[in-house]
Amino acid sequence: MSDLHPVKFPRKGRQRVTLKFGTSGLRGLVSELRGPPAFAYTVAFARMLLDRGALKEGSKVYVGRDLRSSSPDIARLVHDAIAKIGLVPVDCGALPTPALALHANSENAPAIMITGSHIPDDRNGLKFYRADGEIDKRDESEIVEIHAAMGNVGPSLSPVDPVRLGAEPSRGYADRFLGFFEKGSLSGLRVGVYQHSSVARDIIVDILRGLGAETIPLGRAAHFIPVDTEALRQEDVALLKGWAAAEPFDAIVSTDGDGDRPLVADARGIFVRGDLIGAITAHFLGADCVVTPVSSNSGLERCGYFARVVRTRVGSPYVIEGIGTALAGGVRCVVGFEANGGVLLGSSVKRGGRILPALQTRDSILPILCALSAIAQTGRPLAEIAADFRFLAGASGRLEGVPTENSASFLGRMAADAAYADNIFAALGGVADINNHDGVRITARNGEVVHFRASGNAPELRCYVEAKAESRANELLDWGLALGRAQILES
Repeated sequence: MSDLHPVKFPRKGRQRVTLKFGTSGLRGLVSELRGPPAFAYTVAFARMLLDRGALKEGSKVYVGRDLRSSSPDIARLVHDAIAKIGLVPVDCGALPTPALALHANSENAPAIMITGSHIPDDRNGLKFYRADGEIDKRDESEIVEIHAAMGNVGPSLSPVDPVRLGAEPSRGYADRFLGFFEKGSLSGLRVGVYQHSSVARDIIVDILRGLGAETIPLGRAAHFIPVDTEALRQEDVALLKGWAAAEPFDAIVSTDGDGDRPLVADARGIFVRGDLIGAITAHFLGADCVVTPVSSNSGLERCGYFARVVRTRVGSPYVIEGIGTALAGGVRCVVGFEANGGVLLGSSVKRGGRILPALQTRDSILPILCALSAIAQTGRPLAEIAADFRFLAGASGRLEGVPTENSASFLGRMAADAAYADNIFAALGGVADINNHDGVRITARNGEVVHFRASGNAPELRCYVEAKAESRANELLDWGLALGRAQILES
């Protein structure tokens, strides 16, 4: 797959992006989050848990952050809010989101991660965890209601000194993998690690070296870089191919900003789609069921590796809900993943007498290790392993700066007016099928797929496409983005 530049959408007048819950947490502009909002939403989250009896006065709340410039300031506001409501803030410092979630879960405590994930440095967010895992959509609604009823609340004048935890959560996270994958299992592999500004940039190197891989750090950055594993910047595409051309690698790996989405490129420096890495992971772990959003490649149903494929809306809360439904239905081993590659392990996995416990939050390290282990065990290049899954070629991109109401109008018209959709897809032979499960996913009569959905985290319209060849997928993505831009401008 080759991802293209994001397409800048022309703005009409001044646009203000408000804070809102998206596919994974509360996000928005730093200018709108830093200060009373970050404080107040933290109080609302804590009050929800206190009202339910899930916490009591003096309980600990674990707090982590990514490496974007605003995260330390926002962390201080979160600490202050936790203390003000009678709880104990525990500062875990900068660490990957799944590392924080794992540690908090082991302590039967809630957690808050300050991260904007892959979005630009002028934006940030809060990701909330109950003691038993990520909050769900019902929790989000309750937090919003509590927040709306609170009135004016703000941080205290004097900063709070939280409990400092140090490196314990990161060590526990690394030990999770070093204790499951066999020592020396990656010996003989040469792996590049694109470090950029990922909060997981050092722990990846440590884990890979601990399993025997020769690991070469690449591209470490002093400023925040918004690496989006669903829509790579052209700069990232060029970097991966350039590093692969300069010296031999079995793969080049990385993550997004908070370390819950993997980026994996093959020996040629060509990015392997996140949903394909998720499928490789699920197959490597022996899953009989995968749970994934409707945006993931339709090859999952055709590849024949999984007895059951469950489709959900986009967002980890929906994948977690789908995992729960699958487990209740009696599946043996379920792995969830998103099109961005983040893997949620729904079932504990046993291999060679070693057990990897379930962890139902997005993780980047597990899929990276499974992909590399598949190379090491088969002796085949990643490109060949990926080809076995018979995915259609895919590409994705986005129209930036599209107000939510504009996206809603375009998507709503396509969903409601079959003649309109058939007309604008005439170049592809018209519409064979429309799926409105999340956004509008159209299968054209020529067999190609174009899926539009509004981002839950930013004012942009995302476009995902599938075609028989990579070159055609890139052409189709250009066509889809141009179609979206034209139709929105005309509305």
